[in-house]
Amino acid sequence: MASSTVLCSYSPRTSNTTSPFICIINTVQHMNLQPTRPHLGLIVAMAENRAIGKDNDLLWHLSSDLKRFKSITMGHPIIMGRNTYFSLPRKPLPGRRNIVLTHAPASLVEGAEVAASVAEVLHLVADEEMAYVIGGASVYEQLLPFVDILEITQVHATFDADVFFPIIDHSEFSLVQEAGPITDEQAALSYSYQTYHRRPHPQHP
Repeated sequence: MASSTVLCSYSPRTSNTTSPFICIINTVQHMNLQPTRPHLGLIVAMAENRAIGKDNDLLWHLSSDLKRFKSITMGHPIIMGRNTYFSLPRKPLPGRRNIVLTHAPASLVEGAEVAASVAEVLHLVADEEMAYVIGGASVYEQLLPFVDILEITQVHATFDADVFFPIIDHSEFSLVQEAGPITDEQAALSYSYQTYHRRPHPQHP
């Protein structure tokens, strides 16, 4: 039977970000994942109403979250749509294979590998230890059925937006780790880091 423990520690105030308590949920259940290590994860920052963007731009700037994004994805392929690629402040993002899911000719997506279908994306990362889907909404929706790990920055607010993250089927995913709430004083927002693992499918005799 699965059991859970919650560990909380005090974190001192910093200049821009305060996190009075960091709590980690360790669930034994997440040790019962598929025997083969998942090679596809997803990373996203979203509001409570699942908002993730507007006018092809981010809804907030959280410096610590951007550092976390870099820490998680560095050294791993990142998978995205064409609009997301064009919105990057630096193209391609260094230290990572940049894979763009698009029907546009490769010549229009300079500096990245281009895949025309989900099947082609999966083929490109088949031998990777881990690859991460980073957006936008259509790419999240297309690849969510193949993802085993969700790395979510849950912003504790609602936003007017034109891009939303797909609805997560919580019968398919278990929350295995959470840290927060963390307050970013500069952005006047609080948020939590959440990690979900896909639940193992029952083995039938």
